[in-house]
Amino acid sequence: MSETREMLGRMVGSITALAQPRAERRANRLARLLATLISERGEASGAVMARRAVALYKGLDEAGRRHFFDLLARDFSPNPREVLSAAEAYYKAPTPANLAFLQFVSEPPRQEVFRRMNMAPGGTETLVSLRTALLKELKAHPEYVVIDHDLQHLLGSWFNRGFLELRRIDWNTPAAILEKLIQYEAVHAIQGFPDLKRRLAADRRCFGFFHPALPDDPLIFVEVAFTDELPSAVAPILSLDSAIGDPRRARCAIFYSITNCQEGLRGISFGNFLIKQVAADLQAELPNLRIFATLSPVPGFMKWLTRRVGERQAWADDTTRQAVSGLLTRQGLPPPESSERVDQLLAWYLTREWESGHSRDPVARFHLGNGARLERINRAADLSTKGVAQSLGFMVNYLYDLSDVEANHEAYVNDHKVAASGVVERAARAAESLWAEPDTEKSRGR
Repeated sequence: MSETREMLGRMVGSITALAQPRAERRANRLARLLATLISERGEASGAVMARRAVALYKGLDEAGRRHFFDLLARDFSPNPREVLSAAEAYYKAPTPANLAFLQFVSEPPRQEVFRRMNMAPGGTETLVSLRTALLKELKAHPEYVVIDHDLQHLLGSWFNRGFLELRRIDWNTPAAILEKLIQYEAVHAIQGFPDLKRRLAADRRCFGFFHPALPDDPLIFVEVAFTDELPSAVAPILSLDSAIGDPRRARCAIFYSITNCQEGLRGISFGNFLIKQVAADLQAELPNLRIFATLSPVPGFMKWLTRRVGERQAWADDTTRQAVSGLLTRQGLPPPESSERVDQLLAWYLTREWESGHSRDPVARFHLGNGARLERINRAADLSTKGVAQSLGFMVNYLYDLSDVEANHEAYVNDHKVAASGVVERAARAAESLWAEPDTEKSRGR
C-alpha cells in the first residue's frame, strides 16, 4: 500500500533515535509498530503486535504520550493527494466503486490503528484511557482534535445502547464495584460504606450501565430515592438516620444523583437511555409510582451571576445589581427579602440563557434535552459548601412525564423552547424587567 510506505518513510526520515529523549524514542517505537500493524493482514501476527502496542502505550509517561499524539496527528492522517484524486474520480463518475474507494482513502489510518489496538486484551480500556489523556491536551494542542474526532466516532459505535447492560447495584454487588461508586460519585460525595449502604437500602435503587469490555467498571450510574412527595431539599435524602420506607407505598421516584464515570467517554451519551430505561423498569416493578422526577443541582448559576454583575450596563435596576453583587461577595444564602428576586434570576437562567443552541447550565442541558419539564425551584435545598458556592443553595426539580418527553425534547431541540411549569415560567417573565436591553435571540445563541 503506497500510503503505508509513505507513512513509514516519513517516520523513518524524521527519527534520529540516538539524539532523542527516552520518552520520544518509546513513542516513536510505538508509532512504527502501529504503522506495521495496520499494514499486516495475518490475524496471529496482528494480535501479537496489538498486545505489544497496548503494552507500549501503557508504558509511556506524559511527555511520551504527548509525542505519540504528535505522531498520530501528523503521520496517521489521510493522504491529501489520494483523497483529492479519489474525490475527482467520484465527481466525474459517481459509481459505487468510486464512492467506496473515496471512503477508503479518506478514512484516517488512525481509525484502523485504534481498531487493531481494541482487539488486544484490555484494548478498549486502554483506548478510553488514551482519550482521557488526550482531552487534557486539547486546549494546549488544538491540532489533536483530529485524533479526538476519530476516537469519539469509534467509541460512539462501540458503546452504543445495543452493547450496554443495565444492572441494578445493591449491597450484594461485588465490593470492587461498590468501591468504584464511592470513587466516582460526583454530585453528592459518598462518605464511606455506611453512607453507601443507606443509599442502597430497600427504599432506594441504584442502576448502572456496563459494557462487556469493562464488566466491572460502570459507565454511568443513577441513584434513586422513593418518596411520598416531590422533595425540596437533599439533606433528608442523604441523611444516614432517615427511616427506611416501604417502596410499595411511595408515589415518587426521585433521581437525585447521576454520575458519568469515564472521562474518556465524554460526549458519548448514555444518560438519556439510562433515565428512560430505569423509569420504565421501576414503573413495572412498582405500579404505585406516579411521579418520576429529579432533585438536581444548578452548577453554572453562580458563574453566570458573576458574569452578569460584571456587565453593569446589562442591569436595568442598579439596586438589584448591588444586591446580587453582595450575595456573590458573601457567598451565602440569599436573605429572605431578596429570595424572590433570586428565584426569578434562576428561572431566567434556566429557561432563557442559551449557549451554542443549548441551555447554558450543564445539568439543565442534560435533563431538558432528554425531554424533562422544569417543574420547581427550591430555596435552601443544598446547604453544603459546594451547593452554596455553586448555586446559593438552590436546587430544582425536573419532571419526567413519560407521555410528554418526546414532545418536550423536540421543542427544546428544534424551537429552543424549555418545557417549564407555570410557576417557573412566570418567574422567568418577571426577571425580564432586570435587563436594560433584553436580547432573547442573542442569549439563545441563534
